[in-house]
Amino acid sequence: MTTDDATRAAELRERFAEFASTRDPGLRDRLIEAHLWLADRLARHFANRGEPLDDLCQVSSLALIKAVDRFDPERGVEFTSYATTTIIGELKRHFRDRGWSVRAPRRIQELYLQLGQAISDLSQSLGRSPTIEELSQVTGASDEDVLEALEAGQAYRATSLDAPGEDDDTLGSHLGGEDEEFGNSERRMLLAPHLARLPRREQLILRLRFGDDLTQSEIASRLGISQMHVSRLLAKCLARLHEAYEASER
Repeated sequence: MTTDDATRAAELRERFAEFASTRDPGLRDRLIEAHLWLADRLARHFANRGEPLDDLCQVSSLALIKAVDRFDPERGVEFTSYATTTIIGELKRHFRDRGWSVRAPRRIQELYLQLGQAISDLSQSLGRSPTIEELSQVTGASDEDVLEALEAGQAYRATSLDAPGEDDDTLGSHLGGEDEEFGNSERRMLLAPHLARLPRREQLILRLRFGDDLTQSEIASRLGISQMHVSRLLAKCLARLHEAYEASER
């Protein structure tokens, strides 16, 4: 570890110690912002295994917020190690919850098959993954039906934990064992209605970041605001979603 790295690590420990004693919302936001890269990296590690990347990013981001809130610096464990365990545990539960196969209505099954071609065509023409609105325009279906079809499609092509993945390993080998800290809790992602209540600009920022996979700099350039402003709005959105998610579990 270089001197600069050691200095940054010491400063980070001090910030977590301060947050543990003060629970300052502003400091909390800064700690979340400083580790969004970790949530993004872990989400990408589980990509191409049957779940949309934007869903995985949302799961990882919410798990990161939970890790920041629950981290105890007095235990002598590095935050990144604690957060990694927490995020992977949430990703594992996400795959488990989505692993059940269900029978969707015929119109949704047909729309899902239609969406497969639409996604392929739009991805080539746009140079990126299409948004829900763009898929809706191409297929003539409502946004709600598109979302329902994509959701049903996950059950239609549920991935076995024994299915081969990268480097001849299996999906199950990446999921690890039970996370004892959260083993007795069942969580469901009920974010859609809460996302709809966010201001339109914040919804757009979330879509650009987790749906279109733009960097914070790219989002700032597109919206004509500073990268720091984007970072703060993103942290604010994720915090609000986390609070709504926690409230839905009570």
